[in-house]
Amino acid sequence: MKRMKFAALGLVIIALFAGNVAKADEGMWLPMLIGKNYEQMKKQGFKLTPEDLYSVNKASIKDAIVSFGGFCTGEIVSKNGLIFTNHHCGYNAAASNSTPENNILDNGFYAKSYSEEKAIPGLFVRFLVRIEDVTPKVTAALAGVPENEKAAKVAEISKQIAADAQAGTTTEAEVKDVYKANQFLLFIYNRFTDVRLVGVPPQSIGKFGGDTDNWEWPRHTGDFSIFRVYAGANNEAAPYSASNKPYTPKKFLPVSIKGVKNNDFAMVYGYPGKTDRFLTSHGVALATEKTNPTIVKLRDIRLKAWKEEMDKSVDTRLKLSSQYAQIANYWKYFIGQTEQLKRLKIYEQKQTEESKFTAAAKDSVSAGLMENYKKAYAAYEPYAVHITYVNEGLLASAWARNAAQLGSALKAMSDKKDDAAYIARAKENLNTLVSTYQQTYNETADKKIFAQILTAFYNDVPKSQHPKFITLIAEKYWKGSAEETFKSYTDYLWANSNLIDPVKLRAFLANPDLSKLEKDPGYEYAKNLNPQDYVKNNFGSILSDFSAAKSKLDNLYLKALLDANKGKLIYPDANSTMRISYGQVQNYSPKDGITYNVTTNIDGMVAKYQKGDDEFDLPQSLLDAYAKRDFREYGENGTLPVAFISNNDITGGNSGSPVINGNGELIGLAFDGNWEAMSGDIAFDKQYKRTISVDARFVLWCIDVLGGAKNIINELDIRRDKIPVAKEKLTMKSK
Repeated sequence: MKRMKFAALGLVIIALFAGNVAKADEGMWLPMLIGKNYEQMKKQGFKLTPEDLYSVNKASIKDAIVSFGGFCTGEIVSKNGLIFTNHHCGYNAAASNSTPENNILDNGFYAKSYSEEKAIPGLFVRFLVRIEDVTPKVTAALAGVPENEKAAKVAEISKQIAADAQAGTTTEAEVKDVYKANQFLLFIYNRFTDVRLVGVPPQSIGKFGGDTDNWEWPRHTGDFSIFRVYAGANNEAAPYSASNKPYTPKKFLPVSIKGVKNNDFAMVYGYPGKTDRFLTSHGVALATEKTNPTIVKLRDIRLKAWKEEMDKSVDTRLKLSSQYAQIANYWKYFIGQTEQLKRLKIYEQKQTEESKFTAAAKDSVSAGLMENYKKAYAAYEPYAVHITYVNEGLLASAWARNAAQLGSALKAMSDKKDDAAYIARAKENLNTLVSTYQQTYNETADKKIFAQILTAFYNDVPKSQHPKFITLIAEKYWKGSAEETFKSYTDYLWANSNLIDPVKLRAFLANPDLSKLEKDPGYEYAKNLNPQDYVKNNFGSILSDFSAAKSKLDNLYLKALLDANKGKLIYPDANSTMRISYGQVQNYSPKDGITYNVTTNIDGMVAKYQKGDDEFDLPQSLLDAYAKRDFREYGENGTLPVAFISNNDITGGNSGSPVINGNGELIGLAFDGNWEAMSGDIAFDKQYKRTISVDARFVLWCIDVLGGAKNIINELDIRRDKIPVAKEKLTMKSK
């Protein structure tokens, strides 16, 4: 990799990038380097040391933070491995343990003993052990490697470094690049797979406000759930066993009920998913004009079809609610991101920055950087809608993915027909696949979604890009319009395939036959969706060429930023690794004449209450406690706090992250961002960006007053004012 020379650019480049050098409330910082931010944090009210946040040699707050299932964050809040995270992070665990007869999703649930806690197969948490900089090892391996082979070499050496790090241990390791592959870090983890559901409020609390309030402030959502991590002998990770014991953590967070006020220090510690803050104007234009609108359209098709069926029965609602919630969350996100990118004129801002960059450049590489970006996007852009349709549309069909996988499995089983153990494992895996598929299968909704997505694909993707199988389907089943054509084709598939209806599929798996599979019309459709073959047949090298070109350009662009700002604090994009963001509890003014307070309370929640409404209903227990003003020690000024906002920098994956005060105490759980700053994954806006968190006092009130789970309350280290209050004797029963 060639090193760019920027000596001639001098202070011009430094001035150009000044806006990208983070201020105190912007940035998702690597915990191993947080000491560089220490003086800024102290000025804002942080009272601990950098070693209290991250240390390899002693217990630190990092040891109380977990990656929850790989999609959220959780925090350890007791010496017995208790975990707090968001309701929407535990939604599937609650839904999968609910039936119309024992509906914990709607009614809530709090285990009063260890034996009542519910095992959640497949759920895991990971604790970070340490981070190491392995950049020298990676760059040494790249010496002399041709440019077009570097990506493969990076993947190879990263895999080897990780394998060496975990050899002879029970840890997991992975290498992640930061600063667009200008630096490489090794992350070592301990994974625990025995994680059990301990408590969850009724979803009328945990999802209060639904899609209407999602991404909005003021907010009144009790977005929390409770889990526990278990360990085997010697407090080490072990598969689920009734003999496992609650895990004893190195560190757990005390919970503060002292309250928050404007300008209090606030820190978020978690696993943010992905940001792209250095995306160029070309990428912004592509997102706002092509990909985001397409994603919204395709998700809208699914959501409407599911909602129609969910409204028909409780059983159907429970079956579909988890996948509905997952899709709905980012359906609204992409709407908001597009709107805010346009409102804040991010495309125009980035164009101005890029023009200044090019004007200041004196060497040929930097001078041609933006022109090369333009060429790369110009070649890719005509296919952007098609690619989005594949990922969000065609491949979203669960039965088609399963059918393709079934074909591969039967071919492999045929090749190993004499290996009884292999055949048995393969059949078990296929039956598990069908069981998972059957849980959310709904014939009416699935047929409607399939037909409408194919219709939209036919109408929206340029005819010159239509794959051969789509053209042949249209010709064979044409009924005068795309809508009627693909509806007719859908009816044909459901009537004649053995791979779609779960009952027929199970009957086929009881006596699988590869020759019969290959003649099945469902398989004839599904085999066209093998991602590798689809890309090769329909895009050639367009995707790989764009990916390689963009990666190289991104790497050079970030190298310019790093070289020009040596000695300054610059945070890398989020990439699902542990990060710290810090700032303050802070109000904001979204428009002239309006300033939002930093907190909401139960009065506002009850004011929104609509009996029987899908989004704004409330449990009678909450209404009764409210009528009595039964807020106990969790109340403040005659009411009960519900949520608060801070200017912390977060994104997807931060859901469930602890919000921590200057003393290292838990004050809330981050669960959302605000509508006015939904451009945040691409462009941080200091004026509007806010993190929405459920107040720890509301969480404890729900557990204690509504749930009657005094055993959970007694397990916590609750920090009141400055004088500890004696706890009641622990009432948690042993297993």
